Amino acid sequence: MSIKFERYGKGLAKGMVITLKHVLRPRITTQYPEERLNISRRFRGSDFVWDKDRCTGCATCAKSCLQGNITVVTSAGKENNYVVEEFEIDVGRCISCGLCVEACPYTALHFGLSYEKGTYRRGDLILGRDKLELTPASQPSGYDRPEFEVRLPKQTMLLDRAGRKRQK
Repeated sequence: MSIKFERYGKGLAKGMVITLKHVLRPRITTQYPEERLNISRRFRGSDFVWDKDRCTGCATCAKSCLQGNITVVTSAGKENNYVVEEFEIDVGRCISCGLCVEACPYTALHFGLSYEKGTYRRGDLILGRDKLELTPASQPSGYDRPEFEVRLPKQTMLLDRAGRKRQK
């Protein structure tokens, strides 16, 4: 009878030591709506930022999209250039591969840092010019753009307060 108790008692003691170790460590919980964590500087998500001043309408991004999610409609301009009339991205079908951002020769298309783009209707996931344009509120990600990466805040998501990676 004492042999069985030794085996079970030892396991129980080990479990309690682990539990007490985690109970006594400092908390790393953030209050989400009030406090927001910084995601990775090179975040690839469902948010895009488009700079209409840099875009020439070459549609290289649309050609490089594997899913065919990007629509670019242009017309001939006065000075032998293209005028972009329509620019849409269907982020509901986007696989966030980043080929469109990498393919843009004029650095007009970027991933954004916003990760709260949930909607109730599928039609709201098609982003047009008005939702994509570069504004002071929109912040481009540093993915494939090292010049943006140095200006972005350091990552705090998935890190504890001391800057170490969290254990999973």
